[in-house]
Amino acid sequence: MPLPTAYACGKSATLNRYLSDLPVVFTRNARIIEQSLQATKRQAPFLKEVSMSTYSPKASEISREWHVVDAEGMILGRLCTEVARLLRGKHKPTFAPHMDSGDHVVIINADKIVLTSGKAESRMVHNYSGYPGGLKSEAFGKLLARRPDEAIRGSVRGMLPKGPLGRQMIKKLKVYSGAQHPHGAQNPIATTFAHAKAR
Repeated sequence: MPLPTAYACGKSATLNRYLSDLPVVFTRNARIIEQSLQATKRQAPFLKEVSMSTYSPKASEISREWHVVDAEGMILGRLCTEVARLLRGKHKPTFAPHMDSGDHVVIINADKIVLTSGKAESRMVHNYSGYPGGLKSEAFGKLLARRPDEAIRGSVRGMLPKGPLGRQMIKKLKVYSGAQHPHGAQNPIATTFAHAKAR
């Protein structure tokens, strides 16, 4: 016949008055005590310490590659998200959010990028000088026709971290309107994003 079990927690104090003549068995505590005694006999620690240190890359361990992206027929937003991912280094297994571990990106044919859903006329770009009446606004399509490199650079900058880290990352972005670029000596890798193509 199994012995009744009582636990020394909660409402068990009221049960002790009625079960004073019955033995009290602490099943969980007894098992832990027995395990600790057996471990002591074997001269081994009861709980093993597990090291779970987080890897953080060093500046000397970061290797940077060069990518060249052809923006002809690409959608602006989808292209910029992939470029920001390369600049941050999120495609690498050694990515750390507090370090600049990204690659260099060269964008060519920036003047042939595509805007969808009439964003060329509806989306506005604002520039504020800080003085009263110093707010200047223009449609994104006009900025893209006038300075396509600055239009793409501003979109990518908004997807990067704010502060010194983001300013350091945006320096690795090179944008050119034509199909030529002066970075052939770096042997850039031709990178394509199939999902960013306009349908």
